[in-house]
Parts: sequence; structure tokens; C-alpha cells
Amino acid sequence: MTQPASSSRSVLLFALLGAGVLALLLANICLGSATISLADVWGAFFGDSSDESVMRQIVLDFRLPRALTALLAGSALAVAGLLMQTIFRNPLADPFVLGVNSGASLGVAIVLLVLAPAGVTLTQGLELSGHLLTVIAATGGAAVVLAIVLSFAQRVDVMSLLILGLMLSYAVGAVVSILMFYSMAERIQSFFAWSYGTFGNVAWSHMRVFGTCIVSGAVASLFLCKPLDAMLMGERFAESLGTNVKAVRIFALGLASLMAGTVTGFCGPIGFLGIAAPHLCRYLFKTAQHRVLIPASLLGGAAIALAADLVAKAPGFDGALPLNAVTALVGAPVIIAALIRQRNLRKAFG
Repeated sequence: MTQPASSSRSVLLFALLGAGVLALLLANICLGSATISLADVWGAFFGDSSDESVMRQIVLDFRLPRALTALLAGSALAVAGLLMQTIFRNPLADPFVLGVNSGASLGVAIVLLVLAPAGVTLTQGLELSGHLLTVIAATGGAAVVLAIVLSFAQRVDVMSLLILGLMLSYAVGAVVSILMFYSMAERIQSFFAWSYGTFGNVAWSHMRVFGTCIVSGAVASLFLCKPLDAMLMGERFAESLGTNVKAVRIFALGLASLMAGTVTGFCGPIGFLGIAAPHLCRYLFKTAQHRVLIPASLLGGAAIALAADLVAKAPGFDGALPLNAVTALVGAPVIIAALIRQRNLRKAFG
């Protein structure tokens, strides 16, 4: 296992990451199709609460929820990716390796490709928002696949569990392809729009569920620091230290799937963040200790997500870019650089 970074260096890195997240959060609020000055943002937050100006509505009702969604989603995917990489001892594992993404895609495909236009009519009648049925379908599909995988978690070893997740992903993906093949072009276009991912669909009315699931999962993951450190040295070594490997595996995978499934349900399948952020944090902090990596991944994932969303909004230009295309462009170089420059990668995974 790699040695932890010095205390002063870690504090400095955490301070820089925190400052970077704050700066990117403000940039996401200020920049967009129209630029808003910091003075106007300050006025929207601390001005007269009875003011119903357009500027105040843009800041508080649109840009702030989107920025907070990016922050929470990036943090959740980063921690979920870190948990998956540790459990599978595979540097390329990500939150969707167990089929969470595919299960969510199947749920959404059933709504958009089979139930539409009835599904659209149903969503319009719901109180919270028009896309709530899609969120429920995505979360439900992810939960079903997760339940199938976790039912085998105590019966098979970790490699077999990984293969099982991949096979379920392929099988569910095949069902989605069949649904797309027999669907109308308009429905397929709606499904593609969801698959591109966006942080702009989470309103304040959704934040109670969205934020609670993510914050709960992130806080719970902090209690796994010591057993996850032990599992980096191998399951037999962890058991010799008194770690209940099977219980830790189920708990960690459940937390990762909860966070990834929540993000997928509300934001669509956001790729690369769960792989890139943990690698970036390992390289920066030069440690494999989870008491450092988990909070670092929370900040690193938030920073990458905010930066990607800022690029996707294409400030100063008409239109926007697909979020998943931007995360791939941002995440792939980070992964490549981490794999090339982090010479002790194998030691980090035992």
C-alpha cells in the first residue's frame, strides 16, 4: 500500500480542491447563455426576498439547483467509483459495472419507448415535474438489477460477481436495443436525449430525495475506511484482521449502487466521472488510504462534474453540448495520465 501524503501537503491539497470547487460553483452560476456578474449573484442571494426580478429567478431557480446537482452528482459518482475499484481491486471498475446503468436504461426505455405517449401524459399530471416518471423508472430498473446481483454476492467470489454484472449489462442492453428497433423515431429521440445526461433536470422539489440519498451514501462510506484499506491487501489478509469481507462487500456495493442509481435516475447515465476522479485523487495525494481518498474523491468528483457542466453549457455560444461527450473528453485524459504516471498503481490494488 502506498504511503500517505504528509499532513501539511494533504491539508494544502484539500484547501486547493475546496477552493477550486467553490470557484467552479460560482462560475456555473455566473456563466451560461447570459453572463451574470458576481454583484448580481450576491444581490439574488442576500437582496430583498420580495424581489421577483428575472435575474433572481435565473440564479435561484435555475442555475443554483443545476450547479448543486452537478456538485452532488460528481461527488456521488466519484465515491461510488472508488468503492467499486477497491472491492473489485480493478482500476477500471466504475459505478455501472454491476449493471446499474443498464437497469436504469431499461426502465427509461420502457417508459419512453413503450408507454409513450401514455407515459408522457402521466408525467404531465404529476405534481413534482414532468420527468418524475422517468426518474422512478430509472431508479426502479437500477434497483431490480442491483437486487439480482447482490443476491449472488454471498455465493460467488468477487471476480464472478464482476462477470455476472457485465453479463447482466449485456443482456439488459440487448432488450433495450430490441425496444429501440421496434419504436418510432420520436420515441427513440427522447430516449437518446435522456442518455446524453444533464444536470439541469433537478429542481428544488427533487433535491430532498436526490440530496438525501447522496449525502447519506457519502457519509456511510466514511465508516468503511479501515475495512476497505484491509481489503486492498487481499480478502484473506482482511479476514485475518477480523474484517467480515462478505458484509463489507455487500455494504460497499449497496452504497455505490444507491449513489450511482440516484444520479442515473435524476440526471441520466453520466460516464467517466466514477473512473477518473479516484485516479486523479490517488495521483494528487499519493496514497491509497481511504480516510484520505474518500473526502478527496468527494471534492475531486464535484470539481470535474462542475467543470464538465460549465463546458457543456458553452457560455457565450448558442446551444449546448451533450454532457456525456464532455465528461468523456475530460475524463479520458485523466485516466490515461493516471495510468501512465502513477507508477505504483499495482501496489495500490495489492
